Amino acid sequence: MTPARTRIAALAGIATLAAGVALALPGSATARPGSATVDPQPTAVPDAPDIPLSAVTTHLEEFQSIAEANGGNRYTGQPGYRASLDYVQAQLDAAGFVTEVQSFSTRAGTSYNLIADWPGGDPTNTVMMGGHLDSVDEGPGINDNGTGSAAILASALAFAQSGAEPTNHVRFGFWGAEELGLLGSTHYVDSLSTVEVDDLAAYFNFDMVGSPNPGYFVYDDDANGTELRDSLTASYDAAGIDSDYIDVDGRSDHAAFMQRGIPTAGTFSGAEGTKTSTQAAKWGGQAGQAYDPCYHSACDDIDNLDTAALDLNADLIADTLWAWADHDFGGGTTEPPTGDDAITNGGFEDGTTGWQATNGVVTTDLDQSAHGGSGKAWLNGYGRAHTDSVAQTVTVPDAGRLTFWLRVDTDEDTTGQAYDTLRVKAGSTTLGTWSNLDAGDYRSIALDLSAYAGQSVALTFVGTEDAYLASDFVIDDVSLTSAG
Repeated sequence: MTPARTRIAALAGIATLAAGVALALPGSATARPGSATVDPQPTAVPDAPDIPLSAVTTHLEEFQSIAEANGGNRYTGQPGYRASLDYVQAQLDAAGFVTEVQSFSTRAGTSYNLIADWPGGDPTNTVMMGGHLDSVDEGPGINDNGTGSAAILASALAFAQSGAEPTNHVRFGFWGAEELGLLGSTHYVDSLSTVEVDDLAAYFNFDMVGSPNPGYFVYDDDANGTELRDSLTASYDAAGIDSDYIDVDGRSDHAAFMQRGIPTAGTFSGAEGTKTSTQAAKWGGQAGQAYDPCYHSACDDIDNLDTAALDLNADLIADTLWAWADHDFGGGTTEPPTGDDAITNGGFEDGTTGWQATNGVVTTDLDQSAHGGSGKAWLNGYGRAHTDSVAQTVTVPDAGRLTFWLRVDTDEDTTGQAYDTLRVKAGSTTLGTWSNLDAGDYRSIALDLSAYAGQSVALTFVGTEDAYLASDFVIDDVSLTSAG
């Protein structure tokens, strides 16, 4: 899981971090109100197998051996990462999956995603599960995120062994360069066409599922993913676990899917945050201590696990896979807004209404002024590797013209190289790019979308920062009208 976000002079109530002090996970981790109001699973799953703990730990032991043979880590750009990917691909190929390796460039070198499809099922209702395969450079990354990768792999192999013929198409993703800022999953989603995005009916993310002082958290940060979230909480309920909802603040690989309107959810057993006494009372473990004291450290090795939590979460992943492979998604779609202005809530005065955004991007925070009113979208401003986005799906009018106001504040050099960027995209096509070199007060931007007339298109503003100085991209008063 990527590090916690800290927006400079912007997040009231979050103290400045001192060296060596653990940070509780951003967003709220809250007990769920009442019991789940859905059936225990979206469909009956009598054939979902128990995943033996040994099936998961066998893969974790291989990841540990790979790290030990390759400088102690499985970091992007290092041989340990590619060896991990080759191992997972060989397992899936032998089981009958159709696999594809995607390569992409990072500052740490070339990284790779592994995509694995199970043949058959309705491709217009594709169910996908994923987690990141890379570690940080300090250690082997067995909990973060060997556990998620190994549990997903074990479930995928069991699915293949069962000879399943699912109603829906089933796909798995093992992401590279998550620890560098969710680069692999973002690369994958950016490579999809509008039709391919529409075909992705659900994405489940599993990042750290065996923490040594475990929590039992379910992502609760995607309004489109409520049904997915409730099926996960129902699985925990069935296992006798009173899970908590958590907003993981865009820190894992579901973020890129969520930003394109794909329903997402996931589970998480905790990182550097501190377990409360209430949580210890219902889950066991040590109150006042981190869920994973070895988070992003060399000691995140094969001994840095709670095997009971890992075993339970592996079975939950399998149950979810079997259920959603045959889930009835129904029919019908909601048409995006049309009219004189195809954009809903272009001034961001009604919060996130109409928009899919990284947590905290749509804001009235006074540290960055709005162009009009008090609402705006504020992307980045972190001073480290990070990606923010805000998106809306629209039907483009004839002679469509997208206009918005952009302000760029930066601590980067403004005369040399573009380190931090803002891209405006229609689907997977970039329409325009701005950077730290464009620092200055609000300016009006206009882009021609006439080539998309009559099409339903996801318009996305993507802000990306490198590992160093901060840049703030502030967007306001977005409009899409006919220039004719």
